[in-house]
Amino acid sequence: MSFHPKQLALLLASLVSLLAVAGCSRPQAARPAPPIVPVRAATVVQKSVPVQVRAIGNVEAYSTVSIKAQVSGELTAVHFREGQDVRKGQLLFSIARRPFEVALLQNQANLARDKARAENYRIQAQRYVKLFQEGVVSSQQRDQAVADADAGDATVRADEAAIERAKLDLQYCSISSPIDGRTGNLMVHPGNLVKANDLPILLVINQLNPIYVNFALPERDLAEVKKYMAEGKLRVEAFLPDDPNRPAGGAGRQGALPELGTLSFVDNAVDKTTGTIRMKATFANQQRRLWPGQFVNVVLTLTARPNAVVVPAPALQSGQSGPFVFVVKADSSVESRPVVVGSTIQGESVIEQGLKPGETVVTDGQLRLVPGSKVRVKE
Repeated sequence: MSFHPKQLALLLASLVSLLAVAGCSRPQAARPAPPIVPVRAATVVQKSVPVQVRAIGNVEAYSTVSIKAQVSGELTAVHFREGQDVRKGQLLFSIARRPFEVALLQNQANLARDKARAENYRIQAQRYVKLFQEGVVSSQQRDQAVADADAGDATVRADEAAIERAKLDLQYCSISSPIDGRTGNLMVHPGNLVKANDLPILLVINQLNPIYVNFALPERDLAEVKKYMAEGKLRVEAFLPDDPNRPAGGAGRQGALPELGTLSFVDNAVDKTTGTIRMKATFANQQRRLWPGQFVNVVLTLTARPNAVVVPAPALQSGQSGPFVFVVKADSSVESRPVVVGSTIQGESVIEQGLKPGETVVTDGQLRLVPGSKVRVKE
């Protein structure tokens, strides 16, 4: 059978129309619902939070004493071990006593001799005074006798002072600790000669209970520190570098209340080169966790801010327009809400604007979320 070209074109057009109609009449498959994202969430709370400033501090001994000899002689004995704790008045060193005992005996003999001479001068002076009254001797002779008697008395007093000095030198032969503290490295060993008030230093003792922590704050914080310091003692915490979550000085590892320090010193001038002001805090340091020369993280608490809106720090996300959080709504969907963040303290961030107490924010699983996503909060 043959078709005219026009008839063939009409037939093809009809066939295309039928195929199009058949395709439109076929039912379409339903799109799958978006998956529900499992997340962790927390409730926005309102509570009092501390206002704090942070700095890097350096531990300093409460007092440091450099032990030197006050008399010259042979060092005969050392009565402690290096690194030992010593008490005030505890014997540390002994210096040979025999030369000073001999000097004391000599001064005592000089005193006895000069006392006898002074007594003789006094008797002669009394005799010359009586003879002058009788007109037997001249006034010059009388004055000379009185002067000799006075000189004899002065010599006796000088001998008495020399004896006290000799006794003091004997005391200096035994060197005792002037403070409670911990000994350092022994600089001079027994058998060596030492000189009075000269190098080398025999020993350095550091007092560790209590102990200081030095730190510096920018001068912009000075006004706030002075304001709250006038209202009472300010609390200071020292965090060890290897233990950043626990203040130093605590009585135990788990659940123990920390032993806190207090701000005890503010320098009288701002350092012009750095724009900072030096401060010092005192710690009881009963557990000896702070050690002179150690670097610590310092947290100075100025006051407490009541009724602050707080969320866990992991809830905060960074976007092109600034920080935001995902808020879980009543229908289990989330919305992206920009927030204004204040300070962050111990894993909690203060929200200045954007959230209200009682709202729920996502703290884990934000990477799979977009505004409008459905979520399931994991326990």
